[in-house]
Amino acid sequence: MKNLLPILIVIFFFSCQQKENKNTVVSSTDSTATKEIKEQKKEENKQIGDTIFMNFKNEKETFAAEGVLDSLHSKIYIKFDNEDLGELNATIIPNTEKANIRFNQIIFPDKTSDGPFGMDLKTQLNQKGKTILVIGHSLMAENPYYGKFKVELKHNKTGK
Repeated sequence: MKNLLPILIVIFFFSCQQKENKNTVVSSTDSTATKEIKEQKKEENKQIGDTIFMNFKNEKETFAAEGVLDSLHSKIYIKFDNEDLGELNATIIPNTEKANIRFNQIIFPDKTSDGPFGMDLKTQLNQKGKTILVIGHSLMAENPYYGKFKVELKHNKTGK
């Protein structure tokens, strides 16, 4: 009986180590799958929570994405990297003709901001870095818009 206890303890420890090795193999497979999913998402410009990351330009060299405003997400943040100076033209296309939706604000890389705007935005981008557009409804108007919309960003580069 005295010899049985140490043998059981040794077997127990070896079995625990084998399970840990199996988990590490699975987690490395999971990380590969996670990287593939991230690469696919980069090509889709999809809304995640209250944020749309603009990472992929379409064939017209325009960032385009679909978003949803609802009671949980009354503001949507459009984030993109501005790599070149120039003019930004942005448009919101709601599913209904008359909609209380607009660009509330643009936040530049140095954390300064400008706004509010309408459903169309035309502004100069004089800084390189992460730029954020905030989309929501106008608090000065009635009937906040809840529903799907499309947003398109076109960046015209200057020769600087």
